[in-house]
Amino acid sequence: MSYYEKSLKLHSENRGKLEVICKVPLETKEDLSVAYTPGVAQPCKEIKADRKKIYEYTTKGNTVAVITDGSAVLGLGNIGSEAAVPVMEGKAVLFKRFAGIDALPICVRTQDSKEFIDIVSNICATFGGINLEDISAPRCFEIEEELQKRLDIPVFHDDQHGTAIVVMAALINALKLVGKKLEDVKITVSGSGAAGTAIIKILLSSGAKNIIVSDIHGILNREDKGITGNRIELAKITNNGLLKGGLSEAIKGADVFIGVSASGIVSTEMIESMNRDAIVFAMANPEPEIYPAEAKKGGAVIVGTGRSDFPNQINNVLAFPGIFRGALDAGAKRITEGMKMAAAFALSNTIKDEELSEEYIIPDIFHPGISYVVAKAVRKAWEEENNG
Repeated sequence: MSYYEKSLKLHSENRGKLEVICKVPLETKEDLSVAYTPGVAQPCKEIKADRKKIYEYTTKGNTVAVITDGSAVLGLGNIGSEAAVPVMEGKAVLFKRFAGIDALPICVRTQDSKEFIDIVSNICATFGGINLEDISAPRCFEIEEELQKRLDIPVFHDDQHGTAIVVMAALINALKLVGKKLEDVKITVSGSGAAGTAIIKILLSSGAKNIIVSDIHGILNREDKGITGNRIELAKITNNGLLKGGLSEAIKGADVFIGVSASGIVSTEMIESMNRDAIVFAMANPEPEIYPAEAKKGGAVIVGTGRSDFPNQINNVLAFPGIFRGALDAGAKRITEGMKMAAAFALSNTIKDEELSEEYIIPDIFHPGISYVVAKAVRKAWEEENNG
């Protein structure tokens, strides 16, 4: 069976991937009286008197909401809230498996940004963090920004920042392996949505100077009067040479290709036009922009995808469990830029220089304790920023 067939069978046989487990005994009337009425009234009174005690008497400090409107799910697009449930369940399973965090999938039946923000704001009492998931750009930028203003718990759009953090970690090691520096290389990014935008910003903040962005409309150029939305901002901070054309022109002479766009849009010939020792991160899901074998045929030295069945999986599962674990442990109220960079370096530094190879530039999610390595770095970054 294919992975798709196996997945369908797994979901059908188990009726999804989650269940709720009771943490306390409920075998006697005494148990019931302590866990529920009348005993439960006392922690309620304590929390009413001091809201901070909710972290002491409830699961809030270890619970994250995985929330979507179903508008940009995987590579499937706007498939709606019901169809998004399997993915949100999947994210919740990853939180539990890799960071011991209890996460709940919440799929909201609205794609009105204001209504979505209001809904999330009004259910946040239960949660210690909000993981926004699979929300289309540019709405995702407004939603994340407004929610973080309203709430006193971390709000993190994983498609943006989780992806950017793992790309940054993988690129640090890939450039080290081929002997190039971030500030010297030409980087072509395919995709100007949530992930593409966050990747570009973290690269620029880390010292990249030559980034070309191409999307379905072609290369972003600040002189183009027809660009709108977040693409205007991206055009202002990229393509300093005012290059024009499409993806073929954008990728020519590039040292690095980063794809967060659509499957099959990169050819072997395009890879051949890149600079020597080319690095290719083709991360469209579930099918990449170009498969590793074809990229290697075109001369790419290092190839990564978003898939687990190829070497160098560049996937945000390496980031978000540890980031939230660290943020929750630190009692952080937000995820800062410093925390994101700390996570990226924690991931890249997991692999020693002598271990680096063309097929091993980023640790596997099953690398022992990787989420807790990230969590430790993230917690330290928050504490240094707020207590230093």
